[in-house]
Amino acid sequence: MFGNRNRRKALLASAALVGGALLMTACQDTDGSADNGAAQSSSPSAVAGSPSASGESEDPEDAASDAPTDGPSGTPSDSASDEPTASPTAGSGGGGSRVGQECGANDLSWSTRSESQAGGYILVMAKAKSGITCVLPAALPTVAFGSDGTEAGPVEQAVGKQITLSKGTVAYAGVNPKTTNTDGGKELDSIIVAVGNEDPNPVSLKVGTITVDKPVVTNWHTAPKDAVPFN
Repeated sequence: MFGNRNRRKALLASAALVGGALLMTACQDTDGSADNGAAQSSSPSAVAGSPSASGESEDPEDAASDAPTDGPSGTPSDSASDEPTASPTAGSGGGGSRVGQECGANDLSWSTRSESQAGGYILVMAKAKSGITCVLPAALPTVAFGSDGTEAGPVEQAVGKQITLSKGTVAYAGVNPKTTNTDGGKELDSIIVAVGNEDPNPVSLKVGTITVDKPVVTNWHTAPKDAVPFN
């Protein structure tokens, strides 16, 4: 009877030892799993401020491209030049002021009309083009006829005064193409006018059919009544 009782106690003690060992093993596994989870939750990929967490690029070239620039982008292309521009010369017809300079034929606007006084003559009118101020010299205008270049002689005994032409001022000269009483002469329909013999740009003016024989011309005047070519 006592032998059976001792055997039962020995079995119970063995069972208790096995159960304790199993319980300790389970506790160790649980603690290891918890430690592994904690370690994973604190990995570098979850640290705030790391490139993968913030989503912002730390490339220095990208940062430099976003930085504002304070300096000018280049030299202005419309900077003023220190060198003066050349002024057009008198008689060039290029526009601009000709103050104090002698007029050229192409600096002027020309027109003509037929008049009946003094047996009939041609009134030549000249005025400065827009933006031009120039001087007609105290000399006869040069008036030529035909391909042979026949020139008109003076009507007046002395030359007139020089005339400054600018906006609104008109100069007048009277041309008598035929001063003879004969039937001879050349039939023409235009005259050539220049401001002096040295004018490089004479103009041709239509005047209708005229007979030319020993022509004459007045000086330049500022009133048309003073430009009648009386013999």
